[in-house]
Amino acid sequence: MKKYICTTCGVQYPESNSEPEHCPICEEERQYVNPDGQSWTTHNELVESGNYQNIIKKEEEGLYSITTTPKVGIGQTAYLIVNDGFNVLWDCITYLDDETIAFIRSLGGIQAIALSHPHYYSRQADWAEVFDAPIYIHQDDEEWIMEPSESIRLWEGEELELTEGLNLHRLGGHFKGGAVLHWKNGDSGKGVLLTGDIIQVVSDTNWVSFMYSYPNLIPLPAKKVEEMANKVNRLPFNKLYNAFHKVIKENASLAVQHSADRYIKAVNGELFDT
Repeated sequence: MKKYICTTCGVQYPESNSEPEHCPICEEERQYVNPDGQSWTTHNELVESGNYQNIIKKEEEGLYSITTTPKVGIGQTAYLIVNDGFNVLWDCITYLDDETIAFIRSLGGIQAIALSHPHYYSRQADWAEVFDAPIYIHQDDEEWIMEPSESIRLWEGEELELTEGLNLHRLGGHFKGGAVLHWKNGDSGKGVLLTGDIIQVVSDTNWVSFMYSYPNLIPLPAKKVEEMANKVNRLPFNKLYNAFHKVIKENASLAVQHSADRYIKAVNGELFDT
């Protein structure tokens, strides 16, 4: 029996005697099946290959990024917030080796794992088991949990306090339960927003954008983007981290509002001289 991992999205499936026939995560329009066909691996195969390692970088006081090289699955970054005895892993990655476990334990372990959306569920159940941590997923995305776990805590509504100063907010958009994490004390008390793909920092890191599907370039309606921008407008944050090591370092809250205005004008046909 093996736990198979989709090589395209990096999401792990429950133990089985043979490879799954399909990856529902990739077959859905917000992801994609590799043009060469569906393929699978296991975590043991990744470790035994000797090809992979996690790069852990201190981004700022109390915040570490964890990224696997070479890329596994989508290639996202996970973030560890070290917060007065209550450490939170924001989003998850597939690869977890002994060195990563030892480093995280040296910082006090993980007291909660929180996910932005299903593309980053990866091996969340195994991370939770290693660190004896609960996993927080919005109930609206329950159907996308491919590997059930007793560690999963489904939360409801628009906001969940993990601990004082660390709150999840449901924005929807990319996924119905799409969430962001507000770290009130981040950036020396000016506030940090960690967004995964729910709010995406673009090539010009003074701006963000919003998508229903990134690989297939399917936009969101203007009304939904306006709603998302309004929800984060009341949160104090100066800095924003996305899932791919892109950061808005100053005035991120204002950048989100300006970007939402630009997006809405674009999809309404008001931005172009045609």
